Parts: sequence; structure tokens; C-alpha cells
Amino acid sequence: AGFKAGVKDYRLTYYTPDYQVKETDILAAFRMTPQPGVPPEECGAAVAAESSTGTWTTVWTDGLTSLDKYKGRCYDLEPVPGEDNQYIAYVAYPLDLFEEGSVTNLFTSIVGNVFGFKALRALRLEDLRIPPAYVKTFQGPPHGIQVERDKLNKYGRSLLGCTIKPKLGLSAKNYGRAVYECLRGGLDFTKDDENVNSQPFMRWRDRFLFVAEAIYKSQAETGEVKGHYLNATAGTCEEMLKRAESAKDFGVPIVMHDYLTGGFTANTTLAHYCRDNSLLLHIHRAMHAVIDRQRNHGMHFRVLAKALRLSGGDHLHSGTVVGKLEGEREVTLGFVDLMRDDYIEKDRSRGVYFTQDWVSLPGVMPVASGGIHVWH
Repeated sequence: AGFKAGVKDYRLTYYTPDYQVKETDILAAFRMTPQPGVPPEECGAAVAAESSTGTWTTVWTDGLTSLDKYKGRCYDLEPVPGEDNQYIAYVAYPLDLFEEGSVTNLFTSIVGNVFGFKALRALRLEDLRIPPAYVKTFQGPPHGIQVERDKLNKYGRSLLGCTIKPKLGLSAKNYGRAVYECLRGGLDFTKDDENVNSQPFMRWRDRFLFVAEAIYKSQAETGEVKGHYLNATAGTCEEMLKRAESAKDFGVPIVMHDYLTGGFTANTTLAHYCRDNSLLLHIHRAMHAVIDRQRNHGMHFRVLAKALRLSGGDHLHSGTVVGKLEGEREVTLGFVDLMRDDYIEKDRSRGVYFTQDWVSLPGVMPVASGGIHVWH
């Protein structure tokens, strides 16, 4: 039977190929695979509708607002070369559809409901253009690359760190010992693994104490600034802030957060706390592959990286072009630029669908992650 839009085809309202994009619009590029028999124009219009003002039928309350002012619009469609029945659908959203300074609201609108839509076989958000007017409503990273280097007094080279292994099972005392040996041996940073929170074998308060001891001892012996990413991720925002405050009290310069499992609301809360309290914030991307690994469905990591820059973080794991986990070289380099540069030109060969101007929002330090070893 295929797909029926309801009372009225979406494309009559939401497919507008002659639309002139505004500077204040949020733009999205979706990789769209329609169900057999559904025209791409209808499908693109359905995506625009369902992620903005539309519903399955016309309602009398439509007359109480101006759809022209508030609706999302599918303004361009291009077939994906080499793929059968797959298109890039470009959608423009008016700025007023989004709450200021809320990545949570941005994602709830753009990727909230539409991915389960019947007219689609699959849908992937490839890129978002965040207009300067919206960027300016976010604090962004607590400090950014330049301020971090100033705090550490380390310039002109990569920073070198490692994660303490085994990641689960060590006592706090032995964990601190391993941290000391790594920092004393020449590393700038060591790191809690993403799932080290506060388990029975090592409660967070004990870990924080012994890690702080290791940092001070290695700093005294090397004359260098050292740090360890203390994972503040917790079951509630209140507990997370308590852990961040404890790290600050111990004099540790940096904390860490799992931003996807912790959620954007928690992450933005922590980023604000870190700027107010001079803490650096390291961001781990645990759970990203659940969202970004499928080529035809989900969301590309570059969108998650842009969202993190808005929400706030000084470091972000960005994969690598070598190592144990998947990563395509040019595409990886493309979103690394999106994380740290101020202005990035559209470049389809690197997966960058839109020119992005961050209007001086601090940059995020990309962390080459995922099984890097000495032979790389």
C-alpha cells in the first residue's frame, strides 16, 4: 500500500525549492532513503514537516499561527551518486523554533521524532549549519585550546596522555600508583576510563585523593604541570557537580565527562561549572557508535562534535586515522577542523556540507583515541 501522508501531501507545504536561505536559519543535510514508491520531494518535505511544525493532518489551530514564519522547509534535493534511491535532503529551520543555549532542545526538534517515520526506509543527519546568531547563545568550551596551553605552559607540540589499565578492578591506592608512574615517566596527562565512576572496588572519593597525591608528587619531581582526567560522570547532576567540586578542592586541574551517556543537559551544566571554577573539561564520547556507525541511518559524528562544541568541552575524543577503531582519514580531518578552527569552508570531499562560522567560540582540542600504540 506504500505510504499515505494523511489528508494532504507534505510537499504542497514543506517542499520549497525556490526558498532563499536566511543567514539566521539552521540548516541540516539529511541522507534520506525513501520507502519504495514514495517520491523524494514528498519524503524530504515530510522530514522538514515532522522535525518542525507539521503533523499528519491539517488542524484548525494552524490558522492561529503563521506557518510561513515557523515551518521547516526542504529547499534542495540531490541524488547520492552510486546509490539507488538515496538523496541528500537540505532542510532550513527558522531560528525561532529553538530555545537559546540548549543543545537538548536543538536535538529534540531536529532528530527527535522524524527518524521513525514510515515514509523513510532510513535517515541520517550528515551535517548541521549553526548560524552565528544561535552560536552566540552558548557559552561553549569552558576554556578552549589556547587557554589550556597557557595553564599547562606547554606549547608547540601535542599533549601526550594515557588511560590507566586495567580500567576496572584496581584499588584506589594502586590506581594512584599507576598514575604516578605514568606522569613521572613523562606523560602530560593520565585519564580515568569512561566507565570508571564510583564502583564498590574503588569509590570516587578514594580515587580522587590518591590521584591528587600522584599528580603533586610527579609535578614536584619533574617541574612540569601534570593532570589526570577525573571522571565526574554520575547518576545525577547534583552528584556530578559534587565530584567536580571535590576535584577542584583537591587542586586537580581537569575533570572528565561522558557526554552522550550523561546527556547534553548534564554536560552543559558541568561546562558552566568548569568555566566558573577554572577547571578544564575532558569529554569522552562513549556510546557514539550506537548513533553514528551506520552509513545510512542515525547521525554522523561531525554533528555530535559540533553539538559538543556548543554544549562545552575542552577536549573531545575524535577517533583517529590509525588504531583499533574505525575512521576515514579525510572525514576525520574534516571534523577535527570543525572542532578547533574558527571558520570552516564547505568541503564535500571532507564531509563538510556547510560553511561554519563559530564567531570566536573557543576551540575544542581533538583527542586521537582508540587503540593508539607506539608503532603508530
